[in-house]
Amino acid sequence: MFIMKPGIIKILIPVIFFLSLASLLNGQKIPPDFIDPPREFSVMPFWFWNDTLKDEEIIRQIADFEANGVYGFVIHPRIGLPESIGWLSPAMIHFMHLAIREAARRKMHVVLYDEGMYPSGSSGGQVVARNPEHAARGLAKIDLKPGEEPRLAEGTKLITIIERPGVQRVAVIDQPSGGVIRGIHYIGEGTSEKLREHLPPAGDILNPDAVTSFIELVYERYSKEFGEWFGTTIIGIFTDEPDPLGRSSTRGVVAGNASLLPQINNILGYDIKPHLADLWYSDHPESLRRRADYHRAINICLEENYYRRLGEWCAHHGIALMGHPAGSMDIGTQRYFQIPGQDLVWRYVEPGPKALEGQHSTMAKCASSAMIHLGRRRNSNELYGAYGHNLTYGEMLWLAYWCFVRGHNLLIPHAFYYSVRGPRFDERPPDVGPNAEWWNNYKPFADACRRLNWINTDSRHVCEVAILAEATYLPDKTAKICYQNQLDFNYLELRHLREDARVDAEGVHIAGMLYRVVILDSLTHLPPESKPMLTQLAENGRLIAWKNYHRAELPRGVRVVNTPEELKMETDRLITPSLSLSPPSENIRYRHAIKDGDHYFLLFNEEGEPVNTKIDFTVKGTRQWLDPYTGKSVPSSAEAVLSFRPHELKLLRIITSAN
Repeated sequence: MFIMKPGIIKILIPVIFFLSLASLLNGQKIPPDFIDPPREFSVMPFWFWNDTLKDEEIIRQIADFEANGVYGFVIHPRIGLPESIGWLSPAMIHFMHLAIREAARRKMHVVLYDEGMYPSGSSGGQVVARNPEHAARGLAKIDLKPGEEPRLAEGTKLITIIERPGVQRVAVIDQPSGGVIRGIHYIGEGTSEKLREHLPPAGDILNPDAVTSFIELVYERYSKEFGEWFGTTIIGIFTDEPDPLGRSSTRGVVAGNASLLPQINNILGYDIKPHLADLWYSDHPESLRRRADYHRAINICLEENYYRRLGEWCAHHGIALMGHPAGSMDIGTQRYFQIPGQDLVWRYVEPGPKALEGQHSTMAKCASSAMIHLGRRRNSNELYGAYGHNLTYGEMLWLAYWCFVRGHNLLIPHAFYYSVRGPRFDERPPDVGPNAEWWNNYKPFADACRRLNWINTDSRHVCEVAILAEATYLPDKTAKICYQNQLDFNYLELRHLREDARVDAEGVHIAGMLYRVVILDSLTHLPPESKPMLTQLAENGRLIAWKNYHRAELPRGVRVVNTPEELKMETDRLITPSLSLSPPSENIRYRHAIKDGDHYFLLFNEEGEPVNTKIDFTVKGTRQWLDPYTGKSVPSSAEAVLSFRPHELKLLRIITSAN
C-alpha cells in the first residue's frame, strides 16, 4: 500500500488550498468538466496517410498527438501512398488495425474515412471495376436539325426527342458522365514528367444497386475488420462531398439517368420527361421553374438512394455517419447524418465580407441548426483545407471561433500530414499539426477547443428566431442583418413545418426550441403543404418577409420589411434578445447556451477593429468570466464597459440563484 509521507502532505496542503481558492473566484466553483472535459470533445484532425507507412512511425505520431492535447483522428488514406499500399489492401488494413488498437490503448477515438480519396461513392474505383454499369451517369442533349435523327455513341441511351420553339429539336440522352475521383497514388513521382495522380472512375451514387456495392465494399468491410471497436474507439465513418457526376465530368452533362425518371415524377407529381430540354434552355415561360423542380427532385433522390442508406447502416451498427455533403447550403441531406457536418476550405470564409455574405457564410449554421432540429448531440466542420501555406496562427484561431460561435462542437482540422516529403508538402496545404510552426504550443489551443466543444454539446441553445430554408438553399441576406444586430437564429428547413414541428399562437415548436419570430427570405419554392403553417404564423404576427420576396406567394398578415432597421424593429416587437449592446456594434457575434443549469455566453469580435461597449444580459446571476485556454476564471473589471481586441473571444458563465 502506498503511504504518503508527512512532509509531502505539508507541501500539498497549501497547494490544494490555493487551487481551491482559485477555482472559487467570483464565489463559484468552476465545473470540473470545463477544466478537463472528456476526451470525446477533442479536435479530430484528418490524419493524411500520404507516404510509405511504418508501424513504429504510426505509433510515434499517435503518441505525439496525445502529448499535444489531440485525443482522436480521422484516418484519411491520401495521395502519396505507394502502390504497394492500395485502397483497402491487406497492407492498408494492417496499418488501420495498428492505429485503432493504439488509439484504444490510449483511450483516444477514431473516425474511418470511406473513400480513397474523394468524392465518396466509388471505393477507389472498385465499384466500377466490379460492375462497369455502375459508373456515374448523367443526362446530356444533342441538338438536331429538321428531320435529323440522333447518333448515339456506345453506352448512351435515348430518353426522348423534344420539339422546341420554331423548328428546333433536341434529343435528351443518358450517358456516362466521365467523372472521376481523386486517387491515393502519384504517377511519375521522382521523374522529370509532370506530376499526375491515379483518377479512378466515379460510382453512380444515384443508382441504388451501385450504392449497395459501395456499402458492401467499404462499410461491410469495415464492420468485418473493425466491428469490435464500433461505438467505443471508432465513433463514425466519414463520407466526403458525394457528387453524382464525379469530378471533371463531361461539360454540359446534368446529374441523373433514365432509370430515375419514375422516382423524379413521383416526387414532383408530374411527368418531367416532356420538359427535360429546360435543363439547358430557357425558351418557355416555365423553363426556370421546371429546371428548379428537376434539381430539387435529384437532390431528394440523392438523399434517398445514398445518404439514407449510409445513415441507416451506421445507425444499425452503432456508429455515426459523419462527413459532409458537397454544398455549403445542403441542409436537407443532414437529416441522414448522426453527426451533421460541413466543410470550410479554399478560403471560403475569412474576416470581412465573406464571413457574412454568400453561400459559404451559411455553412456553420447549416450543420448546427440541423443538429438541433434533428435531435443530434454533435455537429462538425472540416476546416483549414487548402487555406494555403500563408495561413497564420491568428487565422487558425479566428476560423475556430467563427465555427464555435455559430454552434459547432466538433472541429476536424484539415490536416495533420503523416509526411511532407516532396510534393506532399504542397498538396492542399497547410499542415496545421505536427509540421506547423505552432505545434510545440498546440496543446492550449486543443484544450480550448475541447472546452468550447463541451459547452456547445448537451446544452440548450437559447434562440427564438428562425430563418426558413430549403433543402439546398439557406438565405444569407437576413442572416447578415441578424448577426450584426445580435439576433441569434437557426435555419429551419421547410420540411420540418409539415413533418415534425408544431405551430401555434406562440410560434414554431420543434426539438425543445420555440421560435417566436420566423423570417421568410428569397426562397425559390414554397411547398403547398407548408402554406397552412405559414398562414397561421402570419395571422399571429410572427412571420416576417424580407423585401425581395415574391408578394404573390405571401400569406395574408405577413409583415414585410424593407430595411435592416425595420427587421430589427419587428423582431424586437416579438422577442427580448439575450443581450443588448450600448453603444451598438455590428462586429459582435454571440451564442447563448444553458448547460447543467448555468448560462454560457460566447462573445466574439469577428472584425479587425476593437470594440468597447456595455453589454446588458437578460439573465441575472453571478458572473464568472472563463478562459478556455487555461480552464480558469478571469478577473473581471469593475467597469461596466467591455473592451474587445480585434478577433477576441470572451466566455461568460452566469450562475443563477436557482442553481
